[in-house]
Amino acid sequence: MAGPKRTQSHERRVLSTPAAAVAEVLEAIGTGAYVVDEQGRILAVNSRTERFLDRPAGDLLGHDAHDLLHRDAHGQPLPRTQCRMRQAFHAGCTAQAEEDYFAHADGTARPISWLITPFALGECERGTLVLFHGRPPQETDARPGQGATLLPELERLALLAATTTQLTSTLDVDEALRRLVTLVAPRLADWVIIDLITERDEVWRAVVVEADGDALVPREDLQGPMPPVPEESPMPLSRALRGVASTLAGPQTYQGPPDSGIAVEQRRLFEATGVHSAAIAPIRSTRAVLGALTLGRARQPGDFKTADLPLIEDIARRAGLALDNARLYQRQRKVAETMQNHLLPQMPRMSGLQMAVRYLPAPDASQVGGDWYDAFSLSDGATALAIGDVVGHDLEAAAGMAQVRNMLRAYAWALPEPPSRIVERLDEAVMHITDVTMATMILARVEEADEGRWNLSWSNAGHPPPLLISHDGLADYLTGGHGILLGTGAGERRTDGTATLPPGSTLLLYTDGLIEEPGHTLDEGLHRLRRHAAALAHRPLDSFTDRLLRRVRPAANDDDVALLALRAPTRP
Repeated sequence: MAGPKRTQSHERRVLSTPAAAVAEVLEAIGTGAYVVDEQGRILAVNSRTERFLDRPAGDLLGHDAHDLLHRDAHGQPLPRTQCRMRQAFHAGCTAQAEEDYFAHADGTARPISWLITPFALGECERGTLVLFHGRPPQETDARPGQGATLLPELERLALLAATTTQLTSTLDVDEALRRLVTLVAPRLADWVIIDLITERDEVWRAVVVEADGDALVPREDLQGPMPPVPEESPMPLSRALRGVASTLAGPQTYQGPPDSGIAVEQRRLFEATGVHSAAIAPIRSTRAVLGALTLGRARQPGDFKTADLPLIEDIARRAGLALDNARLYQRQRKVAETMQNHLLPQMPRMSGLQMAVRYLPAPDASQVGGDWYDAFSLSDGATALAIGDVVGHDLEAAAGMAQVRNMLRAYAWALPEPPSRIVERLDEAVMHITDVTMATMILARVEEADEGRWNLSWSNAGHPPPLLISHDGLADYLTGGHGILLGTGAGERRTDGTATLPPGSTLLLYTDGLIEEPGHTLDEGLHRLRRHAAALAHRPLDSFTDRLLRRVRPAANDDDVALLALRAPTRP
């Protein structure tokens, strides 16, 4: 364990770990909370912790939590072997205790109740979250006659903390809904129903799930479109979908004459599920009402009480913020992908040659990248092929890609020059009349020679080399004509590479997202591509392209991929 003496560099490392990222989450928790690292040193605290201990955060961060805080009832340091929190910390499990003691700044021991649970700090780093609140020394459990709530205070706070961290860590709507269900079922209810208002103001019953023991069983027969939200209906779900209030409901709520189509669907729901008590809360973001969360009890004993509604409202509010973020992400991604698809061209028909192109967006990026491909006929009858990557992963990169591609087409059509000279002109133009900082690309020229053979010439500006695969499965990278990427301002002369396409051979142009993988070298990616391309050489071109993408694209890929494959005829 780290003692109170530590070097200045060590102190900086402790304080700069994920404290800033965790602090915002801790501040949203309605009780004292702090996070320790794997050695038990305090990484982040919230303001309630500072007030309860009467210590500023600077006096807490970086210190061993046990040595600094844990005391016995007389204010004496607590031996580690007798510390229940310490034992749970080492076991890496969730645990709680109703009464222990923390050291106050004045030297006294303050009685507290606590709950600790493992807490992810990053992909490879683990920590522990500690929640606590003070209690008078004479405090006992709830007195007879007090209304019991859904969960004890610390469990309630732990659930809200888990709801915040789990729902805000995904930008996929379906995944957020799945996580929400697993958080509340069967802990709070054995039925979870989520109705969502779509962007067209239609209501869709997106989730109906029953908790059967440890299994969560979806009821798809109860899901689907719902009638519109009535403007004046006093019924619980209608009020929740208008964002009016949270309400309790039961089968008797919907036994009278229905005032709307939603009331009919609610009666059907209660009859099909056997729910005898339900709590319904609006799912709201800061901008709009997104839907309603219904928790129902069928096999679980007891009815929901009014005192339970604040907890369910808190859960629904956190779900609303997460769903709103996920919807905004998906909307932006759809716009970006639509833009990318419109920017990528339709491929021309070429007599005697087959061509296949593919573009796959980055799996986890909310915006498009600058990967692109192109193929077009030249004024002398030859065919130009191009592939490139403009630096960046945003709409500016996509716009820069369109500028580069359009200028390339204009130069290649108007000037009967070899690829190297066209790329030189394009490089100079990129420097002066576009906002593109850097880009890689290959420009190739394919033309039919005598006796039905095809000649290839190309110039490479810092791009991964083309791969030529023979019909018999021999695969070689074309390393000629290689030069520096566009946008450097070096002004170097560029060269051309030349090759003949054997009958039935396949030429493959691709971007680096196909071969780059975190933790692996570029040579490993190139070797993987060559091996699989050779094995698939006999496949029809579309099948070759699709299978190659599935086999070669790394699972950890975080970049988009563009690919262009050209196949020569098997005989003249």
